Amino acid sequence: MPLLVDGHNLIGQVPGLSLADADDEAQLVLLLRRYSTAKRGRQVIVVFDRGVYGHPQQLNGYGITCYFARSPQDADAELIKRLRAIQRPREWTLVTSDQAIVRVAAERGVRVIGAHEFARQLQAGPIRTAAAPEEKRDVRLSDVEVEEWLEFFRKRPK
Repeated sequence: MPLLVDGHNLIGQVPGLSLADADDEAQLVLLLRRYSTAKRGRQVIVVFDRGVYGHPQQLNGYGITCYFARSPQDADAELIKRLRAIQRPREWTLVTSDQAIVRVAAERGVRVIGAHEFARQLQAGPIRTAAAPEEKRDVRLSDVEVEEWLEFFRKRPK
C-alpha cells in the first residue's frame, strides 16, 4: 500500500525531530526510507508545508518522493488534490492528524493513520541496520588438525 504523508504534521509527532530544526525534512525522510526499505520498497509521497519553495536539497529516492508547498494552506490543498486524484483509493494510506484532510480521505475511502500512531510505528518498526561484525576469535588448531590440512593441500591437484 502506498503512503501519502503530511510531512510537517508527522515531524511534530516523532520523538527526536523538531520543526525548529533546519534539516527536519531530511531527518524524517531518512526514517521513511528505512521504513520503506523494511516494507519492501513501499512507495511514499510526502508533502511538506512551510518549506522553502523549490527546496534545494534533493530528498527523493529509495521509494520516497517529496513535494514542498509555499505555505501550510498550499500543503493542505496539495494533499487534498492528491487524495481526489488517486485512482484506487482503497490501496492507499494517508498519514495525518489534520481533520480537514482526514474528512476528504474518508469520503474517498482512503485508509488514515494518525500522525502520532504512525510516528510510533516508525520508531518501533523493524529498521534494517548493518549487522555488527562478529568479534574474531583466535582459533588454535591442534597438531593433528594442522597435519590434516597440510595433507589436504599436498594432495590437491595443481
